Amino acid sequence: MISPQKPNKENDENQPLEDLHEWEDDLLRRYPEPTEDPVRSKFTDADKKEEEFRDYEADTRDTVREFYRLNHRYQTVDFVRQKRDEYLSLKRERMSLWDGLEFLNTLVDDSDPDTDLSQIQHLLQTSEAIRADGHPRWFVLAGLVHDLGKVLCLWNEPQWAVVGDTFPVGCRFSDKIVFAKFFADNPDSSVAEYQTELGIYEKGCGLDQVLMSWGHDEYIYHVTKDYLPLEALYMLRYHSFYPAHREGEYDYLMNDQDREYFRWVNAFNPYDLYTKSSEPPNVAELRPYYDDLIAEFFPSEIDF
Repeated sequence: MISPQKPNKENDENQPLEDLHEWEDDLLRRYPEPTEDPVRSKFTDADKKEEEFRDYEADTRDTVREFYRLNHRYQTVDFVRQKRDEYLSLKRERMSLWDGLEFLNTLVDDSDPDTDLSQIQHLLQTSEAIRADGHPRWFVLAGLVHDLGKVLCLWNEPQWAVVGDTFPVGCRFSDKIVFAKFFADNPDSSVAEYQTELGIYEKGCGLDQVLMSWGHDEYIYHVTKDYLPLEALYMLRYHSFYPAHREGEYDYLMNDQDREYFRWVNAFNPYDLYTKSSEPPNVAELRPYYDDLIAEFFPSEIDF
């Protein structure tokens, strides 16, 4: 197995966050758990007021603000195409899915004093909550692997190219993307072809034809796309696409399949955001169940 490359965060502008959980914690601040079951529309926050965005951004930690500045500066069409060429041949490693989880487990957030949970335990919290609610087995498995693409950090990718809200490149950036003002420094903002609503795409072309900003969502989709049902693949590929599934943007790029399957992205989102706790799952006790579940869908080894 390839040895992980530990990112050196000291004086590294590509690692502004103390740890990857800092971005996830900020999502909870932006999208707090409802205190009661609301009547949910297709997009849960489509009517969010503009001033609420301004208030959120004004109170955001400097490290998170810097993370989004870098993300919005460097996620360009050329960068996305470069990373797709670099990673989507899936020639980095061949290993079992559980070995992939163990590999991710070597990503230790030494700077995070508030949690003793391993990466696998965080993923098991999500999958066990899904399992407890009686969802299909493929749904449980999607919960287990949804953040496995964060192994990109172990290949020394910058934080802003691993996590963060995802969005289309090659067309005008939505003003509903968090910290949209930072796109002013993105070179694509000076490319006239990219500054229309559709940009390089056609109306209703479908998200599969759209270049999304590069990160763990797109990567894990390609790692697993030959093995999981389409419902699960939508969850994996678009779970960080908050401008769409929380803010109602980019509907004009979607086709009927996208609109149908985004209900699964919406169903997954609460488990992604609201299942973390300080209570650690017992990995050894749960391992036999998940070994059986993985074997139901995946061969003994897959390409990463």
